[in-house]
Amino acid sequence: MQTFEQDKFIDVAGVRIRYRERPGEAPPIIFLHGITESLEFWTLQLEAGIGDHRLIALDLPGHGLSDDGEQPYDADKFAHFMVAFADALSIGRFYSVGNSLGGGITIRLAGLLPSRVMGIVLADSAFIGKNVFFPFRLMTLPVIGELLTKPGPNAVKQQLSAIVYDQASITPALRKVVERNTYRVGGAKAFLRSLRATATLSGIVESVYRQSHAILKSLDMPVLFIHGKQDVVLPAKDSVAAAALTPRARIVLLDDCGHTPQLEKPSSFNAELTRFVAACCADAS
Repeated sequence: MQTFEQDKFIDVAGVRIRYRERPGEAPPIIFLHGITESLEFWTLQLEAGIGDHRLIALDLPGHGLSDDGEQPYDADKFAHFMVAFADALSIGRFYSVGNSLGGGITIRLAGLLPSRVMGIVLADSAFIGKNVFFPFRLMTLPVIGELLTKPGPNAVKQQLSAIVYDQASITPALRKVVERNTYRVGGAKAFLRSLRATATLSGIVESVYRQSHAILKSLDMPVLFIHGKQDVVLPAKDSVAAAALTPRARIVLLDDCGHTPQLEKPSSFNAELTRFVAACCADAS
């Protein structure tokens, strides 16, 4: 049985980046995690495989076991970094799949590389509406943000309660990953810098989500929105509205599912992703 490879590291624009991949002959699919998260959040996709596609997941700068890079990173800076990452791995055309922050980055990446990105999947995507989890808005405030993100058991508990609808989705291994990420040296500072670059007490900065809307309207590629109906971090209605703006979009809403559908509903998520890339490949042939 083919499995994904273990940790690899590559220098991208002077930043040491950790990634994992599952070999395949079909066009690559690059997976982008959410804020404060890491590549382990895509383990169920790399383990299962998506057809014969090459699968790649990485720790973004300032996350997981990757170096920090030049913080702060906003959506645009992350997207430019991803161009450099794809180039460093000699990847030509590919699909991008992003959850939360990773979705917001994926939108920008598709706008930067419309001839190379074959299609995108946006799972509970950030930066497509003003709405965002109220605790995140509080964290944009000086001092309060530092207090709320102080590493410790409470920070771990808060993150776990926010990212899934059913805590049974959190395996012991994933809990250890969340603990590692929470206690990451400089992790809280990197999180706050990225958050404050895109949000205020009122919500996501208007220019940020308006830019996402403009890009989505312009895309001539297939786009799949997937959103958990019970997401408390980013509401499903924002994906519904964004899909209505996007010319070649389809949307799937998953019940009994929160902010991380690839973890909570992996069978449904993987089936939808497999169907999506198969249709894209058929259209391209």
